[in-house]
Amino acid sequence: MENFPVVDMGKLNTQERIPTMNMIKDACEHWGFFELVNHGISIELMDTVERLTKEHYKKCMEQRFKEMVAKKCLESVQSEINDLDWESTFFLRHLPVSNISEIPDLDEDYRKVMKEFAQELKKLAEQLLDLLCENLGLEKGYLKKVFYGSKGPNFGTKVSNYPPCPTPDLIKGLRAHTDAGGIILLFQDDKVSGLQLLKDGQWLDVPPMRHSIVINLGDQLEVITNGKYKSVMHRVIAQTDGNRMSIASFYNPGNDAIIAPAPIFVKEDETNQVYPKFVFDDYMKLYVGLKFQEKEPRFEAMKAIEPNVNLAPTTTV
Repeated sequence: MENFPVVDMGKLNTQERIPTMNMIKDACEHWGFFELVNHGISIELMDTVERLTKEHYKKCMEQRFKEMVAKKCLESVQSEINDLDWESTFFLRHLPVSNISEIPDLDEDYRKVMKEFAQELKKLAEQLLDLLCENLGLEKGYLKKVFYGSKGPNFGTKVSNYPPCPTPDLIKGLRAHTDAGGIILLFQDDKVSGLQLLKDGQWLDVPPMRHSIVINLGDQLEVITNGKYKSVMHRVIAQTDGNRMSIASFYNPGNDAIIAPAPIFVKEDETNQVYPKFVFDDYMKLYVGLKFQEKEPRFEAMKAIEPNVNLAPTTTV
């Protein structure tokens, strides 16, 4: 079996830059996922984020989750559950406007640390977008500019815990889906596994690795690359032992960003243009109801929606 791609970003500034860029390229074309080490985010910051996240779950989330499980009688289910996930979550929005100060029950230290972590992840996301541009033959900044729209990108974090589950064969931690947006940066538990991706018809584990950041590509990058890069189905398998932490940050286009295949990937007569042109917010409205279904019908449905091209981004960043 092929090894899951692990990219050492420290090598980008050495004579090993070319093979490292090729590894990123291969991962984007054939996996839709890769794992970063030496990514520039301090180990001390990551350790603090992990400690405070786990403390917050114990203090504020665990009892609520147990009450939900009891209310829905989930510990005694006899057949597969397809309409909910075995996870405890909350969401933080960073851009265009932060809501961190509005989230109840967060200690001030936790708010401060998550703001700092988000700033580091944003820098990493934008660095990665430029690396993708380089591999794709796009001008530097192209993806960032497309994502910008008129008000900047959407950037937020889903903080999840996947508690021990008595019936993991009947309830998924998180049902299979592709991500709707742009590029996703995941800080996951390094002791409790569960994340899997679908490759060549088989579910493969995404290996837990201490202090790594897992990257996966969303639907919008598949559209912009006209299918050269693919968003990939993934899921979380609940575990009978251990509580798995997952902090997934989504660097997505702005609501009014116009998404379409980049011109360099489309023939002049457009006969090879597989994907439609649309406004990102229109796609998100469709995605909400169809998240846990195949992505191809979503793309087809968007072909019937004529975008307001006057919303095309003109801002340079």
